[in-house]
Amino acid sequence: MGFAIDKVGQWTEGPDFKVEADRTKAYAKATNDPIPAHLNGEVAPPVFAVVPIWDTIAGAMAGVTPPEVLLLVVHGEQDMRLLKPITPGMVLSSKAAPVGIHVKPNGTSVVVKVESRDQTGDLVAEQYMTSFFRGVSDGEGAGEDAPSHKLDGNTKTSDPVGSITQQIDTDQTYRYAEASGDNMPIHLDEEVAKSVGLPGIIIHGLCTMAFTSWGAIQTVAGGDPSRLKRLAVRFSRPVLPGQEITTTFWAAGEANGNQVFGFETRNGDGDVVIKDGLAEVSA
Repeated sequence: MGFAIDKVGQWTEGPDFKVEADRTKAYAKATNDPIPAHLNGEVAPPVFAVVPIWDTIAGAMAGVTPPEVLLLVVHGEQDMRLLKPITPGMVLSSKAAPVGIHVKPNGTSVVVKVESRDQTGDLVAEQYMTSFFRGVSDGEGAGEDAPSHKLDGNTKTSDPVGSITQQIDTDQTYRYAEASGDNMPIHLDEEVAKSVGLPGIIIHGLCTMAFTSWGAIQTVAGGDPSRLKRLAVRFSRPVLPGQEITTTFWAAGEANGNQVFGFETRNGDGDVVIKDGLAEVSA
């Protein structure tokens, strides 16, 4: 049941994706996003960058992943570098490659790198998606890790620069699946979710990340979505429908000419659901 390490580094070209205002607005509504520029279709929400790449990622993952383990996957980490706002009318071309397979005692991580360019050839977004296959520890690993975004413990000893509390709706997974195209059954089917050891339907990790993106825009970017240049998270615990989440931000210096903020997100019980959060914001 080993992963195909010989496919590490092989790029897969995906289909072109035309960005339409109705689609970006639907994504904003499905993630309870209150940012006016997102709701009116002027610019896509930051995490919308995952929507055009689903087929591309699927092609890259299919080359390395044994099909019998697909239902054991959970989203481990996501790192987005946002080089150019995604706006209606853009035609995005994406390519993806598995760049790392890491076998651990409790499971296997697969790191996929994705690049999306517009019709002029400009790089719009660069992403690293880390998927974790629970309990799958066969075979060998190869390749590289995703870029680090670990939150320094000293950062959290300083006073927070802000926090935001958000409500996850009970129907959030159904709305998000329709808007994003992510129809994994663990987010939609209670029985399937429980059959693979989950407590029930869980919120899509990228939906939770989308909540933190507009939380970051409101809290540390002055409400201006164009200022968010990088967003990275590690998913540490599933979020459940109906839960409340609170994201806390700390100043963490500068990088690439941007202000850097570390953050973590907790559910209403105080459990950390996103750790090692990082947001880079232009001045």
